[in-house]
Amino acid sequence: MKLPPLVEPAAELSAEEIARYSRHLLLPDVGLDGQKRLKNAKVLAVGAGGLGSPVLLYLAAAGVGTLGIVEFDLVDESNLQRQIIHGVSDIGRPKGESARDAIHEINPHIAVRLHSERLDSANALEIIAQYDLVVDGTDNFATRYLVNDACVLAGKPYVWGSIYRFEGQASVFWENAPEGAGLNYRDLYPEPPPPHLAPSCSEGGVLGVLCASIGSIMATEAIKLITGLGESLLGRLAVYDALEMSFRFIKLRRDPQRRAITELVDYQAFCGLATAVQDDNDSVPSIDAHELKRWRDSARDFQLIDVRDALERDIVRIPGSQHIPAHRLLDRDMLDSLSSNAPIVLHCKSGVRSQRALQSLRECGFDNVHHLDGGILAWIRDVDPSLPSY
Repeated sequence: MKLPPLVEPAAELSAEEIARYSRHLLLPDVGLDGQKRLKNAKVLAVGAGGLGSPVLLYLAAAGVGTLGIVEFDLVDESNLQRQIIHGVSDIGRPKGESARDAIHEINPHIAVRLHSERLDSANALEIIAQYDLVVDGTDNFATRYLVNDACVLAGKPYVWGSIYRFEGQASVFWENAPEGAGLNYRDLYPEPPPPHLAPSCSEGGVLGVLCASIGSIMATEAIKLITGLGESLLGRLAVYDALEMSFRFIKLRRDPQRRAITELVDYQAFCGLATAVQDDNDSVPSIDAHELKRWRDSARDFQLIDVRDALERDIVRIPGSQHIPAHRLLDRDMLDSLSSNAPIVLHCKSGVRSQRALQSLRECGFDNVHHLDGGILAWIRDVDPSLPSY
């Protein structure tokens, strides 16, 4: 959809800026006017991870005058496979600070605002109100619904992207679009999927270069919105399959049954996450890594079951554990192999999948079941740091 420019042009460009952006200035549809609009624009990036990295780098290089970054996490070595805004020397640093330094290395003319906090219902509207548009590349549904609803209430356009394994998606949502055909994220996903059907990249993996493909689309859409260039992805969903090297574009329509967004809510509860945490605290037996080590050291009789996928187990495993993937745990032959007397301890990577598996076993009549709180990551951190993390 063709949209008018979102941002008014700045007063002028300096001689240095004219030299820097000369390749933009030579484009008839950008020119001096478009570059001034970029200079005057304020864009908020939610996350400086896999998708936020190329988005921030390219928007900075393009001359977007103010970039805001919402990011509270620290750089981890496992990030470097895809989060190209960070480097080895940044490991352990706040991602926002690392991203800010990389942006200034590319373009010292850019003003960077850091919001070193978790975006939530209490601060989202105040933060988003400071910007012209929001670019969101987070990997969880709760934050996506939060950003969407806050953008609807603030009247801001929302550039969205998502990646998983070898596939990515991107679109533009803008409830208050001037052409009157506004859509929001709830037209694509009216309801969040159940938590167990919404794996993250940390559980399922992602091809690193996929971030560049989808991130560049998101940055392109942001530039088009700011300057009024071309046809926006508003009303269309771009689906990219890296294995087939194919793009599909799906037309989106307003959900006739969706409710008006009038306030921000508890998005953890909306996505079924708060209930799961409460249930975990109240009724799901767990042991921590230190307790599991004591069980092993005392030669206590128990079964330690690894419910991860085989590819994860090939990377690292707890010695002595038995492998039964979660999707096979309830098979008759697998159930018959489980002890009905000695305790059973389930573990996964971080504890999420093992909790679900525990609930399933309890429904099958197994009462003496525990799960390892924090998963194998907690075991590596607290008991055996010689094992590789992932």
